[in-house]
Amino acid sequence: MRARHDEHVHDRTAGRVSRPRVVVVGLGPAGIDLLLPAARAALERIPVRYVRTARHPAVEDLAREGLELEALDLLYDTGDDLDTVYAAIAARVVEAAQEHGEIAYAVPGSPSVAERTVVLLRGAGIDIEIVPGLSFADVAWNRLGIDPMTGARVVDARTFTIDSAGFAGPMLLAQCDTRFVLSDVKLALLEVLAPEHEVTVLQGLGLPDEQLTTVALAELDQAVEPDHLTSVFVDTGDVAVAGELARLLALTERLRGPGGCPWDAAQTHHSLRRHVLEEAYEVAAAIDELPVDAPAGDIPPGAYDALEDELGDLLFQVMIHSVLASEAGAFSIADVARGVHTKLVRRHPHVFGDVEADTPDAVVTNWEQIKKGEKDQTSLVEGITPGLPALIYVQKLLRKASSIGLTPDLPSHLAGGEAVVVDEESLGVALAALAVAGAGEGIDGESALSAWANRFKERFVRMETLAAANDVDLAAADPALVRSLWDRTRQVPGN
Repeated sequence: MRARHDEHVHDRTAGRVSRPRVVVVGLGPAGIDLLLPAARAALERIPVRYVRTARHPAVEDLAREGLELEALDLLYDTGDDLDTVYAAIAARVVEAAQEHGEIAYAVPGSPSVAERTVVLLRGAGIDIEIVPGLSFADVAWNRLGIDPMTGARVVDARTFTIDSAGFAGPMLLAQCDTRFVLSDVKLALLEVLAPEHEVTVLQGLGLPDEQLTTVALAELDQAVEPDHLTSVFVDTGDVAVAGELARLLALTERLRGPGGCPWDAAQTHHSLRRHVLEEAYEVAAAIDELPVDAPAGDIPPGAYDALEDELGDLLFQVMIHSVLASEAGAFSIADVARGVHTKLVRRHPHVFGDVEADTPDAVVTNWEQIKKGEKDQTSLVEGITPGLPALIYVQKLLRKASSIGLTPDLPSHLAGGEAVVVDEESLGVALAALAVAGAGEGIDGESALSAWANRFKERFVRMETLAAANDVDLAAADPALVRSLWDRTRQVPGN
């Protein structure tokens, strides 16, 4: 055992002072027969030896030949997650190096492939020497008959959603050691691959009882009993497994999960409600900062920066509500995306079907009728959210009316002989003037407009009922007929 000189030791060849030293040795993927000569020589030379885990075939083989390694398995009980455990293992290795001057630290496979503790040791302020070992991937590619130089990748299955983001083609998944990990992998792959898509499970590579089994993706977490020597191979072809949205989803789940953010973990759908509104309004404010004709015209540099940022905040609200719903077993973000995709295709028969709609007005008419049928509603105005601000509510009502060619009545002083010319500025002035006038009389503008909207909606429903009684299809009716039905439903002055 080497003497300790504060936290430095003398170099045995040059006689100079050096830092504590860790020689990291790769044990290879299986038994001692796949241990490289350089790795064995390092273990024989250095008397103080540690191994990350004794759950490796080569550890028992070495012990039979008199090369004992102190296992650090007990540290796996010190943390709630692997990041904490690996940090504790790295700290223990550094402590041992400071105590003994030089130690050997053995890890499964290759120290340079999917070995988190080695990454931590590199930044620990000590000298590191890496003695390579065969990686499980080296044996796996050989068994699979695949040249990794053709674009194949090795991915950590524990962080599959993030690490595979945007990847396509052949992938070898390491650390598939629990059914929970296999389930996460399966669910991520099912977003882009068919349930019957075949994957290959590799177990005990390099050992006499090694197995390569082909199973359907849907059965991955059921047909396999995984252990620490299990990996999975999948080829997605040209289909990318996950993109940036998948990374954001994984981040959101991490924030909600054990060891994540206490604030995010405490949220409910109702506690987040105001944040959805706030972010939506901030998106609207960012849109107001854009040139009026955007995206056309001359766009100044940086004009879109605010909108990009605010859309990201709003997207996170979509993500976290989807994660909450997923926790309740209701739906996932994939269901949300799939649902809106299906809905958009269904509501655009003029694009994806044989319906003709050559103008924006015709598109709106089709859209509103399809939407009404989807929701099994008897009225076009039935599905308008009642809690909307009054002006937004009125605009939605007017859009519904416009879809069947109906223009509401204007007050007499606005419907005179001269055409009324309104632009954005004059409309703003007029609305402000009305708000000021109402305030002078003690009338709340929001309430007044909301009351008008309710009267309009009630009258619209009466018109639809009258049309149905007379076997009139409002969507296909002549605007003059629609107007006559509208006039027959007048009951309340000012409507």
